[in-house]
Amino acid sequence: MAQEEQKGITVKKEEDFSEWYSQVVQKAELADYSQIKGFMIIRPNAYSIWEKIRSYFDKRIKALGVRNAYFPLLIPESFFKKEAEHAEGFEPELAWVNRTDDDTERLAIRPTSETIMYDSYSKWIRSHRDLPLRINQWCNVLRWEVKQTKPFLRTREFLWQEGHCVYETKEECEKEVKLILDEYQRLCERMLAVPVIAGKKTKSETFAGAEYSLCIESYMPDGKAIQMGTSHNLGQGFAKAFGISFLGKDEKPNTPWQSSWGVSTRLIGSIIMAHGDDNGMIIPPKVAENKLVIVPIYFKDKEKVSKKAKELAKKLSKYNPILDDRDEYKPGFKFNEWELKGIPLRVEIGPRDIEKKQVVLVRRDNGEKVPVKLTKLNEIVDEVLEDIQKSLFERAKKVLEKGKDKASEWKDFVKKIKDKKIVLAPSCLEPECDEIIKDETGGATPRCVPFEQKKIEGEKCIKCGKEAKAWVYFNNGY
Repeated sequence: MAQEEQKGITVKKEEDFSEWYSQVVQKAELADYSQIKGFMIIRPNAYSIWEKIRSYFDKRIKALGVRNAYFPLLIPESFFKKEAEHAEGFEPELAWVNRTDDDTERLAIRPTSETIMYDSYSKWIRSHRDLPLRINQWCNVLRWEVKQTKPFLRTREFLWQEGHCVYETKEECEKEVKLILDEYQRLCERMLAVPVIAGKKTKSETFAGAEYSLCIESYMPDGKAIQMGTSHNLGQGFAKAFGISFLGKDEKPNTPWQSSWGVSTRLIGSIIMAHGDDNGMIIPPKVAENKLVIVPIYFKDKEKVSKKAKELAKKLSKYNPILDDRDEYKPGFKFNEWELKGIPLRVEIGPRDIEKKQVVLVRRDNGEKVPVKLTKLNEIVDEVLEDIQKSLFERAKKVLEKGKDKASEWKDFVKKIKDKKIVLAPSCLEPECDEIIKDETGGATPRCVPFEQKKIEGEKCIKCGKEAKAWVYFNNGY
């Protein structure tokens, strides 16, 4: 690429969020569009973020006794029919394989793996000694979305992890359904610097075939909610449908309880939206493959500056630095490029810095420049990266808190939804009411019943006027 060809983001985030997002995705080299409609190519800059997420979460779940496995991509049609509600929920999104052997029934590409995994579980589980069984797989899934697709946020194919566990008792199952949700909240807030609201899905939003679903929801700067992760109590329905049974301590056949849980590459989309600015991407340090870039500034003593920059790269090796010593580009061009790609910290060094035995650190989150003596460099870099991580979270938290609102009257509720607020309102929790609200507000759905509930006695449902059962957050989501 010739130097004059580089172009940054040409729209402002606040003025055209959708176009801004698309430009950041492509110009920061996070993803590209595939020749197949609805599919995306995840480029190394984004895949490295997914690897960081995967590495962190994989360690967390293994500490809980979860083991990784891999199951087939193709699922027989009969498997979906075993659990009626699950089959009905996913039927519109299934992609079928045209080519099969003559003696093989129709096969679908997995939209999720409950059915193919639970067929195996029915063979593996015989006794209470086989429980709990905790298995996770990192894989791709395919859901034939009919809505408008958008990289990371809504694509037909995406990457995720899906955990599927089996328990002897209801109590064990419920405990771990919540435990996994807590792990997801920790992942989002501590690693991605994205604050979330934790709660329970209403019946209309519950995963197909589950007794109940827990979720974490966040709120993006464009006024839309985004589901970050879910953890489901599947009850005993799937176990009965797939013939999963075990000989209990009472020496009688027992039906186990099951859970499933997952997060996907949608998390990358949330990072882009929550933290990016008019200059491009901002990667939280904890999920950045390269936590800093070293840019030598040549206007004299080039050899001396180049040598010092290479020494710095070794000194700062634990941050996996990028050393941008390209001769053909000026420093300003390099600054813009790495800002666009979201590298958390820039280290500048020139002849004057060498004389002063210092470097200049430039923060990606706020552009602040900090001269630092070489003797204190590693210590200060640690502090600055930690502060960037913290400030990104606090900034996103302010967006969430500012976006929250409350309504007890229908007209007020409709207005606040129109103003793109995430509105807490009293609800009867009936699916019929959820559907009416969605129709009459242009798409607002119940995002979650937050765990932190205020007094609901005496409140009436925001729409139907019946006795309210809980406070619920509503918003138009991704």
